[in-house]
Amino acid sequence: MLDHRLTVLRTFAACGTVTAAAEALGYSASAVSSQLREYQRALGVRLVAKDGRGLRLTAAGAALVERADDLVALWEEIHGQVRDSDHEAAPALLRLGGFSTATASLLSPVAAHLRSVHSSLDVHIIEADPARCVDLLIAERLDMAVIVAMQATPELGESALEQLPLLDDPLDVIVPADHPLVGRRAVALEELAGDPWITDRPGTPYRALFVTAFTAAGATPRVAHQVSDWGSQESLVGNGLGVAFIPRLMRLSSDSGAVRIPLEGNTAPTRKILVVLRRGARSHQIFAEVLEALRETARSTHVLTEPRGD
Repeated sequence: MLDHRLTVLRTFAACGTVTAAAEALGYSASAVSSQLREYQRALGVRLVAKDGRGLRLTAAGAALVERADDLVALWEEIHGQVRDSDHEAAPALLRLGGFSTATASLLSPVAAHLRSVHSSLDVHIIEADPARCVDLLIAERLDMAVIVAMQATPELGESALEQLPLLDDPLDVIVPADHPLVGRRAVALEELAGDPWITDRPGTPYRALFVTAFTAAGATPRVAHQVSDWGSQESLVGNGLGVAFIPRLMRLSSDSGAVRIPLEGNTAPTRKILVVLRRGARSHQIFAEVLEALRETARSTHVLTEPRGD
C-alpha cells in the first residue's frame, strides 16, 4: 500500500487549507499538520511552508502531488487486478457519494441491488455537493460519486480523477395546477417568459443555467422569488406564486399542487450528470458493476435522456 501520508498531502493540495483537509480526511487539524511535517522529514524534502497563519505547498510539494497522481492511478489498477484475481475475495465496503436527488433516485436503488448480489458487501452513502465529493474521493473516503457537471470545481482535473458521463437530466417547468398551459405535452420556454419565476439566487450554478436558457431563447424572465431548495420552489409553485424549473431526476411530492410540463426546443436547459472516481479505479470489478448498475438504473427510470456525446 502507498504511504497514507501521501494521501494527506494530496488532500491538503486539493482542499487548500489544513482545516478543510482535516474535515475531508476525518482528522483533527493538528493531526494533518503533524502528518505533513512527519512526511517531509521522512522524505528529507520541504513539502509545505508557513503562509501567514496557515500552510502552503512548496514547489517540491506541488511537484510531488502532480507526479503522485500517476502513482496513485497505477496503484488503483494494480490493486484492482490483484484483488479480482482472487475469486474468493468478496468485496467488503463500498462508499458512494452524490447530491440529494441522485441519492434518492440513483444511489439508493443501486446500493440495494448491489447488496442483493453481494451479501457480504457493506454499502455506505454520503450525500454531498460536488466540491465535497471531490475532496472525499482524493481523501479516499469515497470510492465513487455522482455529481452535476456544472457544479464541478476547478480542482476536478483529469490528473487525479476520472469523469464519466452518466446521463443528461433535462429541466422541466412546474406550474400551478390552474395554469393555462396545464394539459400541454410540452411547452417552449418563450411561452413562460411573462410568468413570475422562482429561481436560485444570483451567483449560483442554477441561476447561471436559468439566465443562459432565457438568453438563448431571447427572452427576459421576471424573477419574483429567490429560493434555492427544489422542494421549497415546488411549494411556492403549488401555492400559485409563480413557475420554476425542476430537474427530471427529481420527483414531485404525492400531494403536490404543482404540475410538471416538459420543455421543448433548443433552448430547453439540461444538466449533465457525471460519475467521478479516482483515476485507475475502474480496474476494480466492483466499481465496474456499480457503473453499470447506475447506468441501468438511469435507463429504467424512463424519465431520463441518454447523454449527448462523449
